[in-house]
Amino acid sequence: MWELTKSFRFEAAHSLSGTTFGPASEEIHGHSFRAEVTVRGTPDPDTGMVVDLGLLQRAIEDVRLTLDHKFLNKIEALGKPTLENLSRFVWERLAHIGKLTRVSIHRDSCNESCTYYGPQG
Repeated sequence: MWELTKSFRFEAAHSLSGTTFGPASEEIHGHSFRAEVTVRGTPDPDTGMVVDLGLLQRAIEDVRLTLDHKFLNKIEALGKPTLENLSRFVWERLAHIGKLTRVSIHRDSCNESCTYYGPQG
């Protein structure tokens, strides 16, 4: 069994109300995000790959363009623009690419990350 991970970065702004950070979090502010997408599987006997990295890159680029330099509060399918919802959002848009095992969203400047392991049940 193999796991293959591809990363991408995006810059985005948001505002979050109802946090313990108070007014500072409620103001529009931005972050540099780093996302990691991990696919698990056995390499295809013909290609030798778990997933074609070119196909994964194309799918990731579509997601990156949806998020990069955007005001996340305006992305309706995202919901409240938290790390939790960002990781779920990315998962849902990449689920077709292969057997996803996790999607992690990092805010390195804040020393924070969240990992989503997919729907349970």
